[in-house]
Amino acid sequence: MRTAGAGPGGFEKRDGSMTVGQDIIMAGYTGYAGTRIAAKTGEARLSGRFLPGFLQELSRPEGYDVKAWLETALAKKHCPVTSYEYAGEGGILAALWNLSGIFNAGIEVDLRLFPIRQVTVEVCELFELNPYRLYCQNCAVFTAFGGSMLVKELRAQGIPAAMIGSVVSGDARHISHGAESAGFLERPQPDEIYKIDPEAAFDESRVPDLIEG
Repeated sequence: MRTAGAGPGGFEKRDGSMTVGQDIIMAGYTGYAGTRIAAKTGEARLSGRFLPGFLQELSRPEGYDVKAWLETALAKKHCPVTSYEYAGEGGILAALWNLSGIFNAGIEVDLRLFPIRQVTVEVCELFELNPYRLYCQNCAVFTAFGGSMLVKELRAQGIPAAMIGSVVSGDARHISHGAESAGFLERPQPDEIYKIDPEAAFDESRVPDLIEG
């Protein structure tokens, strides 16, 4: 694989490539780690709105490891994945911004296709948070030809996955929510979790234990 040149804004150099026509695949859930932090921070408000069983979903282990899957895939001789970015602080949209910038490539994505749990939708609605700019963990975006086969493979291993868009010509970052709205991806903003927890520390080792079963 070739070494990417620095993209706009001084992005890091990285081995890999993004080619027009490739699929953009997302593995993992949108903003789920941030949902757990938000739920712990606002536990009193949540308990007055949701049934205990609904919130207990946040205490269940995810049961999959996106990083382990991706490392195994990349080690294969004919791996179809040519570029990737793990999502973390700033959410899945920050990861897409960075991936595009690293390779100075255009992208087109549809928010409706992003895997997201209903509990994230509900918690974000309550606290007025944008789930797509909310802290992620165990989540990544990557590019490949034949994305449908990779999605099938990921799902077979219990990993939530979807094709969320494609690599396009130019360097613009197109984002839509179906046919009714379309625009351009904005530069990463401060993580949404800071709106309710200004002292939030993104210590990955803490997230699985934030919500008690």
